Amino acid sequence: MTSLLASAEPTSTPVWAQLIDLFVAVCFVLALKGLSGPKTARNGNLLGAFGALVAVVVLFFSTPGMKNVPLILAAILIGLIVAFPIARRVKMTSMPQLVALFNGVGGGAAALVSIIEFLTAGESESKGILAATVFTVIVGSVSFTGSILTFLKLQEAITTRPIVIPGGQYITSLIGIGTLAAGVALVISPTNGLLAVLIVLSALLGILLVLPVGGADVPIIISLLNAFTGLSVAASGYVLGNVLLIVAGTLVGASGTLLTREMAKAMGRPLTNTMFGAFTATAVSAKVGGGEDRPVKSAGPEDVAIMLGYANKVIIVPGYGLAVAQAQHTIRELVDLLTAKGIEVDYAIHPVAGRMPGHMNVLLAEANVPYEQLKEMDEINPEFASTDVVMVVGANDVVNPAAKSDPSAPIYGMPILDVSDAQQVVFLKRSMRPGFAGIENELLFDPKTTLLFGDAKDTLTKVVSAVKNM
Repeated sequence: MTSLLASAEPTSTPVWAQLIDLFVAVCFVLALKGLSGPKTARNGNLLGAFGALVAVVVLFFSTPGMKNVPLILAAILIGLIVAFPIARRVKMTSMPQLVALFNGVGGGAAALVSIIEFLTAGESESKGILAATVFTVIVGSVSFTGSILTFLKLQEAITTRPIVIPGGQYITSLIGIGTLAAGVALVISPTNGLLAVLIVLSALLGILLVLPVGGADVPIIISLLNAFTGLSVAASGYVLGNVLLIVAGTLVGASGTLLTREMAKAMGRPLTNTMFGAFTATAVSAKVGGGEDRPVKSAGPEDVAIMLGYANKVIIVPGYGLAVAQAQHTIRELVDLLTAKGIEVDYAIHPVAGRMPGHMNVLLAEANVPYEQLKEMDEINPEFASTDVVMVVGANDVVNPAAKSDPSAPIYGMPILDVSDAQQVVFLKRSMRPGFAGIENELLFDPKTTLLFGDAKDTLTKVVSAVKNM
């Protein structure tokens, strides 16, 4: 089998290279294990990156007669020049978009490699290799276009609400059937024309699957597309005869699938709804109060400081607004002040707080918030009833009672943080604008709720100053 990195004559991988590949595979497994917890995530990430670097270097030295080396090195250099400064400068609020882009690039690269392999070998490939090629093209293309569309939704370059075109479920079904038919036909009778049709249909399918997804489901889609990318990489490894790609892709695909199931559970939706809901998606009208002016109770930083200062127990609920304001260090300072006064303080972390899994954990880790203070939803929910003050900083949908009380709401059925059970609730918000799901939060109008308007970092700084002067 001919590959991009191989010579014209088939060669077997040297034993020493196979042993190093085994070492790299172990690095990937340990890296994935490290990523399972905040305390070990950094080292796990570094270990995975080290393993990937070793794998690339070994490939150069274990492939005699490698072709197009200058082009390969130029591509690597271009990737470094583009990716390194972006990764270094990206804001925490934009991290989900970056993950979506990187995920799309991975899926697109896997599809592109299989396309080139097909164009190089064509009809000489076995049916097994052709089937793997078709699978990689379909899944990789879906991951690429779906991830790009997810990026646009997260960036709010297009609406975050579901986009349902007339007859969309039927069009998507037809495109899906056409994609499978083109794939089967390509395996039976491999031609460049069928390959082109397969690429177009697969790319279009990725767009149609993501279009009807609303903002509340975006974290699940990110995880699902990540699993797709892993599967496409594993299949491309089979096409190229590269065991390490199979291992790495399988790890990503399996972990992404498990994470998707957990995210779907956290959102109160079955996995089948997440994967196939686009085929039966319908437009949902967001409840925004009918345009009526409804009274809310607001206060200044000094009033909030008094509420916090006289509490025995406080729970902080961080959300995307905290990330936007870059207020993680300020909230840490406030919590330290309250703790010094003998007040019990914890952070309540919803599984989908922010715009991707683990977003809030990483954000608070930047401010060196002790991991012991971060409590997951199932652990913290029973404690709200005995809490004097809950401070919600930039969160909305994850505390919205509509998830329990309004069957017409797009987030209905999603497990939420039971903030409404607390004695008092303080909401830090820029405005009365709805959350990412696009629906109004009835908790804002509850008599026990006090709103503190303004930029989270600015208002928290004023609260900190007031607490210090108490």
